[in-house]
Amino acid sequence: MTRARDLGIPFEGSTGVCNTITDVQGVTVGYATVIEGDSARTGVTIIHPRGQKNHEPVFASTFAFNGNGEMTGTAWVEEGGMLEGPIGITNTHSVGIVRDTIIEWQAKNDAIYQRWSCPVVTETADGWLNDMNGFHVKPEHVWDALTNAKDGRIEEGNVGGGTGMICYEFKGGTGTSSRKLPEKLGGWTVGALVQSNFGARYQLTIAGVPVGAHLKEHPVWTDGENPYKENGSLIIILATDAPLLPHQLKRVAKRATLGMARTGALGGNGSGDIFLAFSTAKTNMPRGDEKGITELHALDNDSLNPLFGASVFATEEAIINSMVAAKDMIGHNGFSVKALPHQELRDVLKKYNRLP
Repeated sequence: MTRARDLGIPFEGSTGVCNTITDVQGVTVGYATVIEGDSARTGVTIIHPRGQKNHEPVFASTFAFNGNGEMTGTAWVEEGGMLEGPIGITNTHSVGIVRDTIIEWQAKNDAIYQRWSCPVVTETADGWLNDMNGFHVKPEHVWDALTNAKDGRIEEGNVGGGTGMICYEFKGGTGTSSRKLPEKLGGWTVGALVQSNFGARYQLTIAGVPVGAHLKEHPVWTDGENPYKENGSLIIILATDAPLLPHQLKRVAKRATLGMARTGALGGNGSGDIFLAFSTAKTNMPRGDEKGITELHALDNDSLNPLFGASVFATEEAIINSMVAAKDMIGHNGFSVKALPHQELRDVLKKYNRLP
């Protein structure tokens, strides 16, 4: 699998060991990829904030940059400030089956969820390459993703929920990245995982270079003459080990918008750009002392700036990784999308002195 840094693309900030969301200790990611016949090009991605066997809730918050999409369970995340259980990412018409299967998995794996569960499941629409009305994601696919989740290096591109997605009119999909802050700034890690399905070709910007203005071949919708046409959606999940409270995590989630913007997008009316941030730091919740008082530790607001920057940079690189790792795909009704051409991309970056 080729990643953006393998092509020499320069990014800001230092990464974690694997340059993935799993660099945040405890986080695991699982995929089920469904490619069958001529019309099934879809799947499901699962993120376990503390791994499959640790069901302790995490502080979390969400932000909708443009809300033409769905993320279930967010009413309670915003009200209670907690994320309880795994996150599912899939296609628009499979949100229900993923949500219901997560509830079943939780009921069988943790007594806490035998009576009540409100999972977070989110989506982007893969209805060009995938027949969404074929409902190809089945419970067994969700179970596979829930149980095969791992840490360390994970796949990108045409995998999991991102299998049939399109980004800047190139093949998009699943991407990830991380940033590790220096010890003098806390030593915290921020990881991003994205499902990219947004943007028009002319907008694409990589390392500050207007790449889309040069790589004009094989756009799937536009011809570069309509600067205001934009399709699709973007899901961003940010994880950190920094001790942050829910309102601080909302501020982190908002910064994902800037990572998206650095790749060129404007956030069109039809785009579902919904972001979630969580912290794996110990919550010491929900139990307190005899008066219900619990002791929490969190960063002060003046210490958040490095985390904001890390969130922006990790998001930006995750989006580009989703495209660099993707492959050409032909899907439903013969619809075809080309992958981002690596050598042509390098040639453009060289013209702007972004590569030696």
